[in-house]
Amino acid sequence: MRILLATDAFPPICGGSGWSTYELARGLRTRGHDVVVVQPRPGVSQGTRTRAYSEFEVIEFGAPAPPVPYLRNYFKNEKLYADLSDFLTGLIARERIDIVHGQHVMTSIPAIRAAHRASIPAVCTVRDYWPVCYWSDLIHTSDGMALCPGCSASMMTRCVKPHAHALWPLTLPMIPYMRANLARKQQGLGEADAIVAVSSTIASDLRKRSPDIAAARMETIPNAVHIEALRGVAAATASPMTGPYALYLGKLAPNKGTTHLVRIVERANLDCPLIVAGDGPERAKIQNDAAQSSRDIRFVGWVDQRSATAWMAHASVLVFPSRGPESLSRVLIEASALGVPIAAMNTGGTPDVIVHDRTGLLSESPENLADDIRRLRDDEALRARLGSQARIDAASKFDTSIVVPQIERLYVELLGKRR
Repeated sequence: MRILLATDAFPPICGGSGWSTYELARGLRTRGHDVVVVQPRPGVSQGTRTRAYSEFEVIEFGAPAPPVPYLRNYFKNEKLYADLSDFLTGLIARERIDIVHGQHVMTSIPAIRAAHRASIPAVCTVRDYWPVCYWSDLIHTSDGMALCPGCSASMMTRCVKPHAHALWPLTLPMIPYMRANLARKQQGLGEADAIVAVSSTIASDLRKRSPDIAAARMETIPNAVHIEALRGVAAATASPMTGPYALYLGKLAPNKGTTHLVRIVERANLDCPLIVAGDGPERAKIQNDAAQSSRDIRFVGWVDQRSATAWMAHASVLVFPSRGPESLSRVLIEASALGVPIAAMNTGGTPDVIVHDRTGLLSESPENLADDIRRLRDDEALRARLGSQARIDAASKFDTSIVVPQIERLYVELLGKRR
């Protein structure tokens, strides 16, 4: 097959979504398919350019995106959708593409439009809540664990507060646009030949929150990880520091629950350093809290993939305090594949990765999470048992050799129906 992957992110500088797209592309190419990768670059000068990463040539699609709230969103959504779908339509014809697979919020709707113009199938992978939440995270309070029940006008009035802070009254006139934006996304996504939800929770929530999406075909297929390569990198790296340490790896943002990190470490009475690897809007606050704490909390900032693997591979415990509805955390999958003991909040698709007391410990509150960290700290046998089973489960469910054939079978079925 000749497959077009339209993706918001792609390595080397990207988060989990970009690395998951790369693993899909690599796995498809390994299985003999031709893969074309397109990545929109809002805020970069208009026009196309190419760059190379690994064995792929990535076509970058530059598009304007002024740094003004809401106006920028319009340029990254409605304006980009129209321009990118036109570009993809021409690319499909030139490259004789058989199937198009959109990977995220900026690329899914244009991918569907372009594929249907060419009368070929369109698949979209959903890795977070962008189709049913303007902010993509269901966060409507500055703290607390409750998630937004739905995007009504009254709930949007509440949810703008933690995002706009003191300026939130100025954002209220934008609520009609926000609601229309979501409606367009849901209607557009509902027209896909198949939607791939990366976890059972994402699939269930999308169906519950949008009739347009509920009417579409939905498949639950997880993100892929090249586990053999991951373990090879881990084996080749030395520990980044001397002695045991706990690790938080990820973005420092409200949906990740990172405001609770210092309090969790204090309640757990953690007697080794907590390494915080990542960056984000909450970093300054967390560093201020850490400076006033008696615990040893060290910030190493954003780390590249190899460094992230090294930090994970040698950690005594991975701390995962997420309060948002995690779709399917790549950090959790990779840590599991490396046999790292995990203490995690039970949010979203996390139970698709962690089975409580089998492959990790799941908590219902920050206080319980602190208690679980203490359990892992004090029980070497528990750490060994959870880590060993996590390695087995991760390899059996998330390895590229398991996941990519599921995507391939979906492609073949959709192409058969079209023909």
